[in-house]
Amino acid sequence: MGLRKENILIVDDDIDILELLQRHLQSMDYHTYKAVSVKEALFILKDTFIDLLITDIQMPEIDGLQLLKFANEHYPEIPKLVVTGYPSVEGTLEVIKSGATDYLTKPFTKSELKEAIDKALSQNTTRKKSKSNTIRSTSNIYSDMVGESTAFRKVTNIIDRVKDNKATVIVTGESGTGKELVARAIHYSGKFSREPFIAVNCAAIPENLQEAELFGYMKGAFTGANENRNGFFQAAKGGTLFLDEIGTASLAVQTKLLRALQEKEITRVGSQKVEKVDIRIIAATNADLREEIKNNTFREDLYYRLTVVEINVPPLRERKSDISLLAEKFIRKYGIEFKDRLLRISPEALQILERYNWPGNIRELENVIQRAVIMSDGTIDVKDLPDVLKYQIDFPNNELRPLREMEKEYVQRVLNHTNGNKTKAAEILQIDRKTLREKLK
Repeated sequence: MGLRKENILIVDDDIDILELLQRHLQSMDYHTYKAVSVKEALFILKDTFIDLLITDIQMPEIDGLQLLKFANEHYPEIPKLVVTGYPSVEGTLEVIKSGATDYLTKPFTKSELKEAIDKALSQNTTRKKSKSNTIRSTSNIYSDMVGESTAFRKVTNIIDRVKDNKATVIVTGESGTGKELVARAIHYSGKFSREPFIAVNCAAIPENLQEAELFGYMKGAFTGANENRNGFFQAAKGGTLFLDEIGTASLAVQTKLLRALQEKEITRVGSQKVEKVDIRIIAATNADLREEIKNNTFREDLYYRLTVVEINVPPLRERKSDISLLAEKFIRKYGIEFKDRLLRISPEALQILERYNWPGNIRELENVIQRAVIMSDGTIDVKDLPDVLKYQIDFPNNELRPLREMEKEYVQRVLNHTNGNKTKAAEILQIDRKTLREKLK
């Protein structure tokens, strides 16, 4: 494989400027992404490994300075080059303070652009080398993954070790912990990042179609097979195939998966021809595959083939110190998406988030923040959070208490909150007034 092209994201609301920059960059052999707004740029940053950000400052709704600040906090390793037609001393200082690597004034020549890009990318190389042996926290290259906790660092440490080889990986953990994010981090942070990443939810494919969807099929192989078609294995050639909810794969598909892993080859449905495949398999499950082996619903030999490297993603309740970082990330994301501005969260609301045990993990936290952003008036406060978070009871670690005692304390807390209003208390508790009266007796 040759040297990869750098990915450059250009952000400007002027279509003519975008196209001019794209032509210049393509002639310099860079791979370009275009965005006509900050919102569009954020979506590209989220899903794509970007080596350089080039942005205008004067843009409608959300300006380039806010993009710079956001990118500097979430993607500090990406150099930022500003191009603008409205230069000023004050503006230059503000741009540099916002995290820009360099500043280019319109109009500029192609050679000036190339010089600025070379300078920015060389700084990026230096920065990557200087940080190569440091622990990544919020300033990591793992897309949506943020954290500083020991549990989080254990995960990123394993990612660092497997990202540049094609060893089979299985990612385990509860629903909502971010298993697909881990798979994407392995792919996009490693040397195969320019190759395809194909995500497949095995549970979403009907059992009778799993084999055809994964391995492809020949024309006439079954009713409705009107043409030869590639499967997900062929689509992921050279890259990564992520098989989510692997425990739901049929036993027939498990047999073919085992062969694919052992022999690096597959056979399409309706064909006798063997095809070689060069891909990395990352599987994920929230089920206990050992139990499924006991129940004869999962092949033991496939299990050992999949678990060359296992990454267990901890539940959010085991990484409480990361809650504030995750909350801030979601607040920025949805603040820009729904309110066109950056919001903040009150210390009281954040304290409630950090006390809660999050049975739905990161997915539940993101949903709560999304709702809170919509409900807020500018600062996310306690009133913007769901009732289930506000009226939780705190117990010392490892303290076991009778259920009746816990229920009594919880009902009393809700009543105190409603100032004795039993109708409101019953609504919060999701019981009728008669049941509440019985509990109060």
